[in-house]
Amino acid sequence: MKKNKIYIYIAFSLILILLLGCSRLDEGKNSVEDGLPNSESIYDKEEGNTPADEIDPIKEQIEEMSIEEKIGQMILVGLEGYNLDENSRKMIEEHLVGGVIIFGKNVENSEQLLALINSIKETNSKNRIPIFISVDEEGGRVSRMPKEIRKLPTSEEIGQLNDKELSYSIGATLGEELKMFGFNMNFAPVLDINSNPKNPVIGDRAFGSDLETVSDLGIQTMKGIQSKGVISVVKHFPGHGDTSVDSHIGLPTIDHDLERLKDFELVPFKKAIENDADAVMVAHILLNKIDPDYPSSLSKVIITDLLRKDLGFEGVVVSDDMTMGAIVENYEVGDAAIKAIDAGCDIVLVAHGFENSLVVINSIKEALINETISEERLNESVYRILKLKEKYNLTDDKIDAINIEEINNKIHKIMEKS
Repeated sequence: MKKNKIYIYIAFSLILILLLGCSRLDEGKNSVEDGLPNSESIYDKEEGNTPADEIDPIKEQIEEMSIEEKIGQMILVGLEGYNLDENSRKMIEEHLVGGVIIFGKNVENSEQLLALINSIKETNSKNRIPIFISVDEEGGRVSRMPKEIRKLPTSEEIGQLNDKELSYSIGATLGEELKMFGFNMNFAPVLDINSNPKNPVIGDRAFGSDLETVSDLGIQTMKGIQSKGVISVVKHFPGHGDTSVDSHIGLPTIDHDLERLKDFELVPFKKAIENDADAVMVAHILLNKIDPDYPSSLSKVIITDLLRKDLGFEGVVVSDDMTMGAIVENYEVGDAAIKAIDAGCDIVLVAHGFENSLVVINSIKEALINETISEERLNESVYRILKLKEKYNLTDDKIDAINIEEINNKIHKIMEKS
């Protein structure tokens, strides 16, 4: 018994000696390494990575997503009719699209619009990621709101008043009425400077022909929309104001060089980015002296080099509608979508035609197989999309009721000021 105690004591002593020796070795090691830069901290600082002990939940989510989910998040589709038809349901349930856009053809009245949006939310609630429900609601002639909702003034009328506070109020009212119905994304405001009186597509949609007015009022409108929890997508980068062709019909061409753009057309967009613009829509316009080969929406020079690198935009880039004349008269819609993604677009808008949406989805799948586009490239866009959805706390919760009288009273007060 005594021998056992002695053996235990000896063993314990040896373990203690070894532990003390190791701790001294570690101390010596640390004292040497303390004088060297920490490679991990330098990597984090220079590359913008999170520390090793921090986990990015969005990156984790992307790792768990299927290819179909990733492709779906990068597609925003249009609907047919007043109700969610079979094809639209397929887009949400089977193809897992990340967003829809609603046009006037989808709106009959307030009750119907609310039912449509709630059916979209309910259908998507089976999916893991909330859906963008978007609209072009600029005020004036570009409005998709039901006839029961009073109309807001055109941007041109607002520009003539040149009142920043009023512009913010109008943006907030736009955001509030959209939020009331369940929209979470608005393709507005227009940041184009209407410098060409013959422009067939912009006109009174712009705040004016003066870059300062367009910048100041556009930014305030954007902030007003954002203040109500609705994503504002500023448009039409890099500037659709000096065109004489409607891009819904054909491809407009602009001959301005980069110096002119930076001094004029790009100014409102640059200022919007500096004021936390979340998303930018890129136009189907050809800038001959910057990229003579591709329209802006398909141009890596415009999207990656100019918008992202030069202007420092880190948010979501959305293409204009891929079924517009500027594209379909010159490209096959699937090829155009691939070029747009390769150029740097995060979301491809396919506003019309179930078959067009299918072509785009299948083209992206084929591009992945052919390695025309990498999965890493998709991951970059999906990360930005999920980050934006998280920022605005998107949900698929249904809207119970709307208060038309309240919103109309607010619009009435604004109209009195204007």
